[in-house]
Amino acid sequence: MCGIVAYIGHKNAQPLLMEGLKRLEYRGYDSAGMAVIGDDLQMTRAVGRVSVLEDLLEREPLTGSIGIAHTRWATHGEVTEANAHPHRDDRIGVAIIHNGTIENYASLKTYLQERGHEFVSETDTEVLAMLISELYDEANGGLETAVQSALREVRGAYAIAVVCEKEPGTLVAARKGSPLIVGVGDKEFIVASDASAIVAHTTQVFELDDYQVCKLTEDSFRTSTLENISVTPQIRQLEIDLEQIELGDFDTFMMKEIFEQPDSLRRTMLGRIKRDEGSVVLGGVLKFARDLVRARQVLLTGQGTAYNAAMVGQYLMEDLAKIPAKVEYASELRYRNPIIQDGTVLVAVSQSGETADTLAALREARERGAMTMGVVNVVGSSIARSTDAGVYLRVGPEIGVASTKAFTGQLMVMAMLALFTGRRRFLSVESCAELMGELERVPEMIERILEQNDSIREVAARYAERENWLFLGRGYNYPVAMEGALKLKEISYIHAEGMPAAEIKHGPIALINDGMPAVFIANKGPQYDKVMLNIEQVKSRGGRIIAVATEGDTEITKHAAPEDVFWIPQISDPLSPLLTVVPLQLLACHAAMIRGHDVDKPRNLAKSVTVE
Repeated sequence: MCGIVAYIGHKNAQPLLMEGLKRLEYRGYDSAGMAVIGDDLQMTRAVGRVSVLEDLLEREPLTGSIGIAHTRWATHGEVTEANAHPHRDDRIGVAIIHNGTIENYASLKTYLQERGHEFVSETDTEVLAMLISELYDEANGGLETAVQSALREVRGAYAIAVVCEKEPGTLVAARKGSPLIVGVGDKEFIVASDASAIVAHTTQVFELDDYQVCKLTEDSFRTSTLENISVTPQIRQLEIDLEQIELGDFDTFMMKEIFEQPDSLRRTMLGRIKRDEGSVVLGGVLKFARDLVRARQVLLTGQGTAYNAAMVGQYLMEDLAKIPAKVEYASELRYRNPIIQDGTVLVAVSQSGETADTLAALREARERGAMTMGVVNVVGSSIARSTDAGVYLRVGPEIGVASTKAFTGQLMVMAMLALFTGRRRFLSVESCAELMGELERVPEMIERILEQNDSIREVAARYAERENWLFLGRGYNYPVAMEGALKLKEISYIHAEGMPAAEIKHGPIALINDGMPAVFIANKGPQYDKVMLNIEQVKSRGGRIIAVATEGDTEITKHAAPEDVFWIPQISDPLSPLLTVVPLQLLACHAAMIRGHDVDKPRNLAKSVTVE
């Protein structure tokens, strides 16, 4: 969601903080700001893009070697300069940036007003700045102790970075429920909500855990609990490099990441497929293989694109591993009274590993005795650290807000997990090896699909002005229809509905009017003939058919114009979502660009949703 970057060291802070803000722009935001301590506390904030803040700072630079910067996505209060971060207190020069929400901010604000503090914003973050100021005692621990004391009074989620004019050589960071990492350099530290703001300066990092506070000076750091008990963090090497977060020859990160999928999926499979032995090697699961094989139920959960991947995972686990499986939105699972029976395995699916609803659902299931697994992309993320077992996607950093390569990475992991389990239950060596062989060919198959980029752009141009679309599929490709509709909604702002193709007869067919685009996933599979019937039902009512079909299929061009067909290679039905989704990603991306939208920063959306 919002972006945090903070610096303490021997360099001028402003350029480094500005670079970090630019790296964090993909997370979604509506205002930005920066505070730096030199001779005194200096602060500049602006509504709009980071470039607006950059223009202000070029005219009036901030000087100093310690500072904090932030991109805000409004939660408390409108999008105004007064509500933008950083926020400061009204007495001693405390400045703070904050991701998350403070649930009891109203009662704390009343208390602080009674103590004489005067507020100038509508935010919960300003309340935290005032509370730290109120509790500050220079002779009794100073800023570190004040932050610890303040956070013991707070309910909610937070990742914060705090500086104070009274302690110009100290930066304090803390987290609960919102990610925060610390980069360790040569007599300098960078604190950020995302590794992309750090990797240009150091690859040595450690994550803060919930309820931890880190005090940083130019040449030292101390990490502690809210009760001031020292803890020793584990410093690790970042697994990304600068080239991975640069655009290269592409105009947008989304298009770059769509075209990266062949290579990203090769990384996902690397060292995990042993086709000659008919086995899948998943090191993060092996210790719990017996629990998985004996599972009575697999419960998959996620939000958005991750939920759609989890739906495919449900089908794979039942089809290949013969284990009862179901999928639920994490936001629904966490607020009802789910039946977590003995032998339940919960699989939490998330690109960032920080999705608040998914993390909460995971913790609820774990409390009820479920074995927990994570399928995430970000190493060291909260979900990765909170599960019993898990599999990393290894697709590299995903900058575009609308997930593409992480989705196909999730599908690939789901397929390998089902094969890993199925081989230990009912799948023969031959059946497993055959599917593994197809998995290994998926990257080159996707490369063939990407060669149709220009023709897919032409289809998008023909229909981009239409404001209502349908996406329809059956079986394994019903979740892909959901994902195709979601992609189009996210970045082009076109209303789109994804649904099972058979559902069209039960009400949605009333929506069909002359020229309405209806995207059918009509690859050769067990329900191909049924899909053809559904296509005819839509076509006869004036709908324009756009189809994803298998190469060599001559029947489909009797229902859809040849120029409106996207071709995929022949593949087994359980693995087909890895291919059928790719043309839908390109279709959405081109439609959005044709309509003049920024596909990497769609309105109202954030990359990592760390609040409810």
